[in-house]
Amino acid sequence: MKKVLVTGAAGYIGRHVVNELLQKKQKVIVTDLDMSCFGDEVEKISVNLFEKNENIYEELGKPDVCIHLAWKDGFSHKSHAHMGNLSGHYEFIKNMLAGGLPQIVIMGSMHEVGYWEGAVTEDTPTNPLSYYGVAKNALREAARELCKEYNAVYQWTRAYYILGDDLKNHSIFSKLIEAEENGQEYFPFTSGKNKYDFMDIDELAEQIVLTALQTEIDGVINCCSGIPMSLGDKVEEFIKSHDFKIKLKYGAFPDRPYDSPGIWGDNTKINKIIKNYRSTKGERTGEY
Repeated sequence: MKKVLVTGAAGYIGRHVVNELLQKKQKVIVTDLDMSCFGDEVEKISVNLFEKNENIYEELGKPDVCIHLAWKDGFSHKSHAHMGNLSGHYEFIKNMLAGGLPQIVIMGSMHEVGYWEGAVTEDTPTNPLSYYGVAKNALREAARELCKEYNAVYQWTRAYYILGDDLKNHSIFSKLIEAEENGQEYFPFTSGKNKYDFMDIDELAEQIVLTALQTEIDGVINCCSGIPMSLGDKVEEFIKSHDFKIKLKYGAFPDRPYDSPGIWGDNTKINKIIKNYRSTKGERTGEY
């Protein structure tokens, strides 16, 4: 059993990560602005993460590992808040590591990479094209160096196209649900040809948690399926599986010039983490 701190625990990804940790019988500490969604199954600590607090590690219960998910305006990639808050994330991570934190898992995003065609590996060059991507990329590089300085395990879990729990994810799928409920006949859409790496939020949460429960595999870890699928095919599948009546109006919006024609994750490292975990538990070692 590990003592695991989850920041941003009440957020879209955080709630699923906490649930996965509890299912795996870990001791969970949560912190967020509003923790009313949690009960006595977790330890709740209210603290301002982004003050220059050199005692933050002790105040947060001296966890064995921190899963850092907290991030403002995560669904608004053009928000200037990403750049304004970057130094706060840096100070938080630095103070946690200086206090003695031995391992940190930080939530990353394919938006760090920018325009790229093909599979994304740990060594794929990054050229982010939004404030969100720029800030995440800068934090990734800073956290890597901080972990070297403080001799801590550094794990950057890079996510791709997340779906599931769709009313809370602010994606095209949540907009589609709203349109269906409003009785729209057609949903304005792009060409739908761009290919992405889709993953259900519960599978993503499991991959993040399994990463945190081990230290052998570190660095940038793509939390992904490794399988590219066109957005059009995925949305059509979503409509059919939910028995919606709404139809896609292809070409209503132009494809954005900065969107990659096809981008997905190389899942080599995460598959090894999954295989190692399941082999220790005597489970089948199927891969994503």
